[in-house]
Amino acid sequence: MKKSIAFGMVGLAALGLAGNLSAAEKAPQKVVDLAGSELAKLGSDPVIVEAVKVENAKGKTLDQIKELDKKWQQAAGVVDYMQALMNNPCGKRLKEIQKSAPYYAELFVMDKLGANVCMSDKTSDYWQGDEPKFSESYKDGKGAVHIGEVKFDDSVQAYIVQVSVPVTEGGAVIGAMTIGIDVDKLK
Repeated sequence: MKKSIAFGMVGLAALGLAGNLSAAEKAPQKVVDLAGSELAKLGSDPVIVEAVKVENAKGKTLDQIKELDKKWQQAAGVVDYMQALMNNPCGKRLKEIQKSAPYYAELFVMDKLGANVCMSDKTSDYWQGDEPKFSESYKDGKGAVHIGEVKFDDSVQAYIVQVSVPVTEGGAVIGAMTIGIDVDKLK
C-alpha cells in the first residue's frame, strides 16, 4: 500500500511538472550563454559551410522545395532522400557534433531558402523557411542567433530548446543551422 501511495505521489508530481512546462518557457541562462559562444561558432564549420554553398548553387525554387516538403510530411519513417541528408558529409559532421556533448538532441542545417541541407535525425518537415528558427536566424541575409522556448519534443522524448544560428562564409550569411538542446542534460 505504501508503494502505491508513493508511486501515486511521484506520478502527481510528474504531472505537475509536465503541466508547468507544457506552456513553453523561456530558455535557461545556460542555453543563452551556450548560444552566444559555442553554438554560434558551429555556423562557420567548413563542412557545414561547403554543404550549404553546394545546396544554394543548385538553384531550387521555393515551389520545388514546398513540393518536396509535402512529400516529406506524408512519408512514413525515414525514406531514401531523408537518409541521404543524414549520410552526406554534412549529416555525418552533425552526428559527430551531436556525440560531442550529451545535451545535443538534434541538429540540422538549412540553405538560403530554409530547406534542409543535412540533419542528424529526421525532421518533421523539409522546409523550415516559414518558421522563426529559420527566419530569425537567417534574417534576410543579415543573420542573428535565435533562441526558441523550451518545449517537449515527442521525437526525442525530452524538453528541448532550439537554438538557431546563421551559417556564414566570409562574413556573408548563406544559410542557418538549428541545434536542439536537451535542457535536462545541460549542466
